[in-house]
Amino acid sequence: MATARRLPLVEFVALMAMLSATIAFSIDAMLPGLPQIGAALSPDNPNAAQLVIVAFVFGMGFGTLFAGPMSDALGRKRVMLAGAALYCAGAAAAGLAQSLEAILLARVVQGLGAAGPRVAAQAMIRDLYAGRGMARVASFVMMTFTLVPAIAPLIGSLIIAGYGWRGVFAAFVVFSLISGGWLAIRQPETLAPERRRPLRLGPLRAAFGEVFAHRNVRLAILVQTLVFGLLFATITSVQPIYDIVFGKNESFPLWFGLVALLSGSASFLNARIVGRLGMLVILRSALGAHFALSALFVLGWATGALPDVLRFPAFFVFQFASFALAGLTVGNLNAIAMQPMGHIAGMAASVISAVSTILAVAVAVPIGLAFDGTPVPLVGGAGLAAGVGLWLATALREEEPDLVEPHAGQKLR
Repeated sequence: MATARRLPLVEFVALMAMLSATIAFSIDAMLPGLPQIGAALSPDNPNAAQLVIVAFVFGMGFGTLFAGPMSDALGRKRVMLAGAALYCAGAAAAGLAQSLEAILLARVVQGLGAAGPRVAAQAMIRDLYAGRGMARVASFVMMTFTLVPAIAPLIGSLIIAGYGWRGVFAAFVVFSLISGGWLAIRQPETLAPERRRPLRLGPLRAAFGEVFAHRNVRLAILVQTLVFGLLFATITSVQPIYDIVFGKNESFPLWFGLVALLSGSASFLNARIVGRLGMLVILRSALGAHFALSALFVLGWATGALPDVLRFPAFFVFQFASFALAGLTVGNLNAIAMQPMGHIAGMAASVISAVSTILAVAVAVPIGLAFDGTPVPLVGGAGLAAGVGLWLATALREEEPDLVEPHAGQKLR
């Protein structure tokens, strides 16, 4: 079989980064518009506007479960373009919606569509590159991708200033049309018909059973759920805290961007030290540090021991810690969960990612809706999640990897 034609590396990285960035842009560009959405569609309960974020995350998590197997059966490009079309339809429906409930339903649809480009882009990279070449491309994509959370709130605030909060949904459509059009015109299909596998529910059901039959994998999924949950809760709550508690609504996009840029170093740090310290040491240390920081913050705020002048800097450190926690733990948790799943790696990856993302919504929603005009519910809820995650992580083990030679079905030890 001839190798699929490759785009120039710079163009391919830029395209894959743009497709992957759909998720971050759809979440972070929405943050400055939450107060206006709450005031317009839920004036009696403005906190409910936070559900606009978690509805998208829920749809994306559910879509992740099927996007991978569908791309194996139908081809990467077809699934990515179909997902982009569904994403645009959901974004357009959200922009036209006249009730919060209608927006939430449209955001679920938008999230379902976003899962296609997100998952199939990863598979497309693997189709064209392997080993160190794949790691190099993935690193370039991730470096580009990390810039999106830093600038998305600023872009969102500029759009809202000019066109109102509904303009952000129009921007989502434009963003997806550009990336989808670029993909359609320039990037050939990378999965040849002879390499495609029929889409069957049986293998997915079997993967579910095998993943959840393994205790270490179950524990890793639960810990990842808690990390995602406290991260999503922080993302959905941070804008009203900046606005109502600290009076920094105008400068919020800049502060958010600074945190995003600083916390991007956590993944780099993990990559540098994980070989020396091991995944579990880093995982438990990061969770323990976050729990201790959150406990000290809540205690200091509740007792008045935290001076007013230090309250915003302390919250800024907490926000950074919550974002950095993901960089220090998620990759390690994925590796731990996938170690015994080498023989069903693709299906297992879809199951692990989808389940932890969907369950994280159940963690994030009550924390976000508990906002009472102070950061205490968020910091306390996040600290509790980190503490439970640390307790579960003490039972995790690094097992012998289950490696499978591609196209051979023979385990390598």
